[in-house]
Amino acid sequence: MKFRLAFGVAALTLSLSAPAFAADLKYPLGEGPFHWENFEALKKIDLKGETLTIFGPWRGDDEAHIQVVLEYFRQATGAEVKYSSSENYEQQVVIDTEAGSPANISILPQPGLLADLAAKGRLVPLSADDAKFITDNYGAGSSWVALGTYKGKDGASSFYAFPYKADLKSLVWYVPENFKDAGYEIPQTMEDLVKLSDQIVADGGKPWCIGLGSGGATGWPATDWVEDMMLRTQPPEVYDKWVTNEIKFDSPEVVGAIEAFGKFAKNNAWVDGGAAGVASTDFRDSPKGLFSAPPKCYMHRQASFIPSFFPEGTKVGTDADFFYFPPIAEMPNLGKPVLGAGTLAAITKDSKAARAFIEYLKMPLSHEVFMKDGGFLTPLKTVNQEAYVNDAARKQGEILSSATTFRFDGSDLMPGKIGAGAFWTGMVDFVGGKSAQDTGAAIQKAWDEIK
Repeated sequence: MKFRLAFGVAALTLSLSAPAFAADLKYPLGEGPFHWENFEALKKIDLKGETLTIFGPWRGDDEAHIQVVLEYFRQATGAEVKYSSSENYEQQVVIDTEAGSPANISILPQPGLLADLAAKGRLVPLSADDAKFITDNYGAGSSWVALGTYKGKDGASSFYAFPYKADLKSLVWYVPENFKDAGYEIPQTMEDLVKLSDQIVADGGKPWCIGLGSGGATGWPATDWVEDMMLRTQPPEVYDKWVTNEIKFDSPEVVGAIEAFGKFAKNNAWVDGGAAGVASTDFRDSPKGLFSAPPKCYMHRQASFIPSFFPEGTKVGTDADFFYFPPIAEMPNLGKPVLGAGTLAAITKDSKAARAFIEYLKMPLSHEVFMKDGGFLTPLKTVNQEAYVNDAARKQGEILSSATTFRFDGSDLMPGKIGAGAFWTGMVDFVGGKSAQDTGAAIQKAWDEIK
């Protein structure tokens, strides 16, 4: 109600003060579920005659979305904003920073690469106020601050990378009609999820569809399972030490998480096609069993992108839906952990416009416009949730904003030969019959060999 009252005043003010902008902006000022007072605040920042360069990973539809977001910054501040990307954007950022000709703002989905750039003195620290803003206003805020904090060239740690646009992995997909017909309820705890799986078996069904196939990347879906299990069985500090190998792959903590995944994937009674079918089923095909009649499975754990591989015409929210991969009730101290990924914005060439752009990213408006355009999730708690393009995105955003811990995809933080190599193949060997202990030992051996 507070927002609606404020919105009414803002709408009147904007309609009188800035009608000239409306024709150039996708969402007219003063209309829709946006914090228009943010636009008024931006107008107080005079950047006329200044150019802001931004280099990021977004191409295609996502580039169209970010251009819509940037247009509000252009119109309000008067700055000329140039956005560019590249197919090999990771390598291009390294080349540009080493050559001394980077963009003002570089946006990357690889915190490891950003940490490397910070260590070489290629990033400009953000302020303590920026870090405090994230802590106070993001779901699991301290987790996001840690994700953007690195050691600089002098060895001192600073906050360098502002999180903007998140991805969510801790989801279980299902068909509501199947659950309704069978009388199943959404589990709120891991214990309830196990009971539900057993109940489905008792009723003559298979609870899970799991597929690890992905060509040369076969095995990667299992790494997400293990990472989610690590966050549900261990404190986040253990997860952090694991991804840097301070805690070894064959330690009891990691072996336990691998075994927890195995209780699902290696259980012939629980998985469509049995354990033998897990490694041979392509991950893109694995959710199709949800939509068979009768269903070949009732649940599929996968990230927010998986509806792209549902049968054509499937409507998320009605034909298919999801719930949060639940925590273990017996471990309440671990709260509501979320596994995901996301992009981080860093200053690679300082300027007044670059600092103003970071201020813009703090504003709900910069999130809400992307939310409305689609393909965007945020842990920022101050956004108007009604700006989300649909109910599915809104539910996912609420999972992010209510999380107590957020951790980035662990395999992406590991050396490539491990996170995109030995970890993948190790999971295939594990599902194929190798013990969790031996699997962890083999991955650790591979890690030791690259040191």
